[in-house]
Amino acid sequence: MTAMSPRRSEPDLSYLLDHTSHVLRTRMAAELAEIGLTARMHCVLVHALEEERTQAQLAEIGDMDKTTMVVTVDALEKAGLAERQPSSTDRRARIIAVTEAGARVAEESRRIVDGVHADALGSLPEEEREALVRALGRLADGHLKTPVEGAGATTRRARQKG
Repeated sequence: MTAMSPRRSEPDLSYLLDHTSHVLRTRMAAELAEIGLTARMHCVLVHALEEERTQAQLAEIGDMDKTTMVVTVDALEKAGLAERQPSSTDRRARIIAVTEAGARVAEESRRIVDGVHADALGSLPEEEREALVRALGRLADGHLKTPVEGAGATTRRARQKG
């Protein structure tokens, strides 16, 4: 006798969100690679352009540990896209300043990311696009805004909105 798998009473939301997120990230990574960037490099450039931010602040926004952040900033510096500079508000802190070349690349990478998002949403009928974005936004800002405390050891923290 074989065990029967239990019937689902609800759609597998975890699978749907994980799978679509994974595919979206791989498409974005492939397109950013064409201009020599990773998604992390894009994240650092774009958020460093918004305002003066320290390496630690950018790591938090991009959900990067210290080692990953250092490697990412090292790669940006090597490519001439960003540089570490003293903060204007805290002489102990270092900020990530985007160079002119980095600002140009950030604008191109932003167009790429926006295009990947537009392609995904464009594959849906217009009324479904709006409903999907509205529903995901409500979940992200409401019921699924805050992770369960203590679960961090087994699950990866989500990237911050931005």
